Amino acid sequence: MSSLTRRSALGTAGALSLLAAAGLPARAAPRFQMQSWPLKAPRHTGIHDLAPAPDGGVWFTAQASGHLGWLDPKSGRTELIALAERSSPHGVIQGPDKAAWITDGAQNAIVRVGWPDRKVTAFPLPPGVPHVNLNTAAFDKDGDLWFTGQSGWVGKLSPKNGQVSVKRSVRGRGPYGICATPAGEIWWCSLAGSYIAQVDRRTGDSSMVEPPTRDQGARRIWSDSRNQLWVSEWNVGQIGRYDPQAKTWKEWRLPGKSPQPYAIYVDERDLVWVSDFGGNAVLAFDPRTEKFESYPLPRANANIRQILGRPGEVWLPESGTEHITVIRTA
Repeated sequence: MSSLTRRSALGTAGALSLLAAAGLPARAAPRFQMQSWPLKAPRHTGIHDLAPAPDGGVWFTAQASGHLGWLDPKSGRTELIALAERSSPHGVIQGPDKAAWITDGAQNAIVRVGWPDRKVTAFPLPPGVPHVNLNTAAFDKDGDLWFTGQSGWVGKLSPKNGQVSVKRSVRGRGPYGICATPAGEIWWCSLAGSYIAQVDRRTGDSSMVEPPTRDQGARRIWSDSRNQLWVSEWNVGQIGRYDPQAKTWKEWRLPGKSPQPYAIYVDERDLVWVSDFGGNAVLAFDPRTEKFESYPLPRANANIRQILGRPGEVWLPESGTEHITVIRTA
């Protein structure tokens, strides 16, 4: 087997060996396969978030080195694209224009990297706006980019004219994860404030919705195909689901002694994927059966901070190990 590629689960036999090592029963064997690549970069990248690129590769934010990274899964090759002399990128997503769009905390700017030309363009926040600690971003149905700033801001960039605007958030500090629903609406969550909120895309104001568990630490948020919002509740080891139409909540605790759910993502089958720092695993949750399926990470302290995917693939950045992993579900 190539040193560039390492499989942590190869069919039933590989899954059974993983479970035996973890002390789990064989009947709980994972259904899907996992594959990992080390980042063969000339320096420590501090990988944080990732996003599938349009060419079959995977982008990642190199927060420590100030780059947008790109991994070629076919060869294991890693490329680093410098963003600025002083840069600390956090989130990255693919835009409608097939470019990489990045929230860069050190620059206090949204950065676009054209693909495949690699052209870097920065869109600074308006003059006078303090350091907002940019976190994550999502495109709405009109093609506008909305983003969060953990120091207490929510903003919008219009790619059509390059205009950037920001507003102070509900209850100040905390805006973290953000997502767009299939209907094109924008929701975000507050880690410090322990709530979720919907953006009024006309005014930029947000309407707050509080989960039933207090001080739960809503960290990341994602929508399923029915426009229901799924939230990772970092402080209490739970995931939650909010139905905006019925205005109802339901919550589930992750298995294990001390779960810490960080990232959350809903795939094309409406399976809910969540990273568990406490269990060093990624979990698949099926809302139909209300059961979790565990995928232990082969390296200790993997610390998956973002989950994104494309049909048949769930991609994971291991911020603690400088690896990128995929779970193939096709």
